[in-house]
Amino acid sequence: MVSSTGVTTRTDIAFDAEGTILRGWLVLPAAGDGPWPAVVMAHGFSAVKEQYLDRFAAAFAAAGLAAVVFDHAGFGASDGTSRDEIDPWRQIRDYRHAITYARTVDRIDPARIGIWGTSYSGGHVLVVGAIDRRVRCVVSQVPTISGSAASQRRIRADQLPAVLARFDADRVARFRGEPPETVAVVSDDPTTPCALAGADAFAFFDGSRAFAPAWRNAVTLRTLEMAREYEPGVYVSRISPTPLLMIVADHDTITPTDLALAAYAQALEPKRLVLVPGGHFEPYVEHFATASGAAAEWLSIHLGAAR
Repeated sequence: MVSSTGVTTRTDIAFDAEGTILRGWLVLPAAGDGPWPAVVMAHGFSAVKEQYLDRFAAAFAAAGLAAVVFDHAGFGASDGTSRDEIDPWRQIRDYRHAITYARTVDRIDPARIGIWGTSYSGGHVLVVGAIDRRVRCVVSQVPTISGSAASQRRIRADQLPAVLARFDADRVARFRGEPPETVAVVSDDPTTPCALAGADAFAFFDGSRAFAPAWRNAVTLRTLEMAREYEPGVYVSRISPTPLLMIVADHDTITPTDLALAAYAQALEPKRLVLVPGGHFEPYVEHFATASGAAAEWLSIHLGAAR
């Protein structure tokens, strides 16, 4: 399907990621024929593209950038047999498949590809930017930095043995052929265990249900086990000389602010830090103009977009 706003055009896309079809949007500036520089984009923990990525892609297209937006395997419109399971390394590989796809699009300049990620995928783009030299520019918004450090803050020390025992029991059940255990992503009941605790997380996901009906409030328990093992921050010093922009919320408790700032300090030039006030979800709505504007400017400068 093709739609147009007069400023941008959006086309549904699908591409093969080593046997799994990933689906999303190709968003192009409405004026001109390109070839344009492009940004490859995906959402964070359990989220789907309709949860505000259309707004970011439109802002980038208005700045003269093409955008390739996709749902992670197992989520949203994309295929994938392990539904509701977030394997960060699979998602990293799929970013790289999406880059390969973008380089085949006629109206995209294959030599000018950037990547944008947010929250969990904000960590993914740190890794991809460090290991894939096809990437010419990185924007990492409210990124995951350290799964182990974040989990230590979410789980009290006296509760950890029970959590680890639950992981082990789920592993045994899967070995017997039983379906994986699942947990809620968010909950409005503070006593209910969930992946992303807090009223702000519940408000973000619950408030977007009307325009993102494909989002499901569930992830596998193994997702949380893999999240504890995920350390994208160790790659940050390897991104240079690829330019890095980090957008950090100054009161973030989901991907803690201090971890992001410490990672930024380890990054080498060229780099830029943008602080937005408030919590983890502020860049999507309340401070969207600041976050999207900073990203569009950084991408335009380093990818050579005509604004």
